[in-house]
Amino acid sequence: MTLDKFHDECGVFGIFNHPEAANMAYLGLHALQHRGQEGAGIVSSDGQILYMERDMGLVSEIFTRERIKRLPGTMAMGHNRYSTTGGSHLKNVQPILVNYSLGQVSVAHNGNLVNAQLIKDQLEAYGSIFHTTSDTEVVVHLIAGSKFPRLPERIVDALNQVRGAYSMLFMSEQELIAVRDPRGIRPLVLGSMEGATVIASETSAFDLIEAEYVREIEPGEMLIVNREGIQSSFPFLSQERKCCIFEYIYFSRPDSIVFGHTVDDVRKDFGRVLARKHPCDADIVVPVPDSGMPPSLGYAEESGIPFELALIRNHYIGRTFIEPEHNIRHFGVKLKLNPVRSALKGKRVVLVDDSIVRGTTSRKIVKMIRDAGAREVHMRISSPPTTYPCFYGIDTPTRKELIASSHSVDEICKYITADSLSYLSIEEMLETVPDRDKGFCMACFNGDYSVRFFETKKDQLQLL
Repeated sequence: MTLDKFHDECGVFGIFNHPEAANMAYLGLHALQHRGQEGAGIVSSDGQILYMERDMGLVSEIFTRERIKRLPGTMAMGHNRYSTTGGSHLKNVQPILVNYSLGQVSVAHNGNLVNAQLIKDQLEAYGSIFHTTSDTEVVVHLIAGSKFPRLPERIVDALNQVRGAYSMLFMSEQELIAVRDPRGIRPLVLGSMEGATVIASETSAFDLIEAEYVREIEPGEMLIVNREGIQSSFPFLSQERKCCIFEYIYFSRPDSIVFGHTVDDVRKDFGRVLARKHPCDADIVVPVPDSGMPPSLGYAEESGIPFELALIRNHYIGRTFIEPEHNIRHFGVKLKLNPVRSALKGKRVVLVDDSIVRGTTSRKIVKMIRDAGAREVHMRISSPPTTYPCFYGIDTPTRKELIASSHSVDEICKYITADSLSYLSIEEMLETVPDRDKGFCMACFNGDYSVRFFETKKDQLQLL
């Protein structure tokens, strides 16, 4: 059971020159578990051979001590998967590891290559055989087919042919390469620890292994890490910066530094603006855990209304559960959330969440709070209405499934049975976002995609 949210995309982690590289990769992936829970993999190198272990499930379930021992060497990279392109199958778990004319190469990808199906159709027409349904394998084929003499040049050649979002790690027997797409849609950061170089989707991975955050890897930047040091270059045509605003709203861990700023600070500021622009006469402010926590704290601080942790989340739900034969209303939501009745009874509640997608879960939560004795429930959302799907590495519903695409705020309020409902507007959100002049992708709110649409022969919606 999952709450009605956009699903996180994927997380990547790489480390060079550490005696326990595979173990560090395991810990880094553990800290990035929120970015993908379907499967995970680690590839290591001893300087001569690449070794791989991967499986379906959570990081802590996959990587036993025995499996870590089968990953020798001082260099490793890992990946947590949530399927955005390709099904949820072991064959699609990354990193991808292949042999080709220059030796071995491993690839891990966070994002989505929106013209992958078109390229795949062309490659298959010339005889290429694909082993996965992941868009990432397209890059592997383009690298293998490139005529350039070195791997970094082949990577540039391959990525110049794809479109979309990518924060990618590549690893050969002796070097680690990180690349971020020219728009900088997905995050990627650089760190160091005791002579080792570390690269990850978020800085939360650095904190666990006590690595130092150095800087954000820039949009369009390629880093080559080997025994000669770190070489930085910008080999791609410059594009307008379009960092994903949802990293601040929901995806990233609040303790991470993303796009140069601490996520928790940004989310609290969203709540403060929400309180100023959309006030409410109420008794308590209640977050929808966990992502509603920072904005609700900001709302409470700004409004002076007491913060109350009146919804408790069960963090120990497995990937499957047995639903009782007897019909329990709202069973899925109740499995994860439970109200504190004594805190809610007779109260006028401001319920704060980061977004509403389909509206079905919000409706159940509002009813749960009313059933627990709340007198009024006023919902406040710390982002604008989500009206368009994302094509950049986020698993989103189709537009017709997004309630805000076809319903007004008043209609959504009526559907979720709240006493009132307010969202941040795009303008109000941008007042709060740090470095807003540098550029953010907000296509999920305004439909302003930076690329145009077309259809492949297989009628799969793509972008250029």
